[in-house]
Amino acid sequence: MPNFSILLPPAEGKQEGGNPFAPDMFDYRTSNTFNYFHQLNPQRRQLIEQLQSVVKSGEHDLEALFGVKDKALAAAIEANLNIYKAPLISALDRYAPGVMYQAMDFPGLPTGAQRRLLEEGIILSGLFGILRPDDLIPMYKLKMDANLPGIGKISQFWKKSLSEALNETLTDRFVWNFLPGVHEDAWTNAVTYEAMVRVKFFKKKAGELTAVSHGVKPLRGKLVNHIVKETVEDLELLAEWRHPDGYVLDESLSSYNEDSRTHELAMVKRG
Repeated sequence: MPNFSILLPPAEGKQEGGNPFAPDMFDYRTSNTFNYFHQLNPQRRQLIEQLQSVVKSGEHDLEALFGVKDKALAAAIEANLNIYKAPLISALDRYAPGVMYQAMDFPGLPTGAQRRLLEEGIILSGLFGILRPDDLIPMYKLKMDANLPGIGKISQFWKKSLSEALNETLTDRFVWNFLPGVHEDAWTNAVTYEAMVRVKFFKKKAGELTAVSHGVKPLRGKLVNHIVKETVEDLELLAEWRHPDGYVLDESLSSYNEDSRTHELAMVKRG
């Protein structure tokens, strides 16, 4: 059995629609239905109800809340008002338009690798806290760093319950952490895991190594693809790998923090 977990952000771009006949057993809407982190259902409902109340009130700056305007704002309002009656699809399918998720290429993975991504992936979501990739969710719009009137910063709202669930889930695991800082803010890391790995990508610019920021999501997605295909839960398995875009592990630029059991790996583009 694999002993790794992969921490993932959601995608800003989302697939619309879903299956109106999706089974209720995977729903988050009532206390007696099942999903992988069903203990978060009360907080999910609290957040949804407050979100809908704010949208309906007409008293708040929704452009600031959702970070969009015009047609995108109208779509966000409609999606959030319809959360309880919207059709559902898996989180993996919902986030499929995101560039990181496209680069993962779930449809192209072998069956075993697909199963490993579904079973070992953990997605941190502003609205749902944490999800497995095959949890069924509706269309919605709410970022982890949003400030919701009556709730406050979403990451702080989730901090206690999300941290308890995540720390328990990661106990004794080899953790690949692809979370941006805004999602890490929702997690009080109790260092329950065996080891954690973060990866940064570097390329030469004007003769100097520069961290990749723009365009890093597809690089991470292709690495996730490799991790689940090869069951990478040992850094030795990464040492000889060449990223499809030409990046290789540079151990001289990598580091390890003993207190947090965290490897900070540097992948450098080599020609």
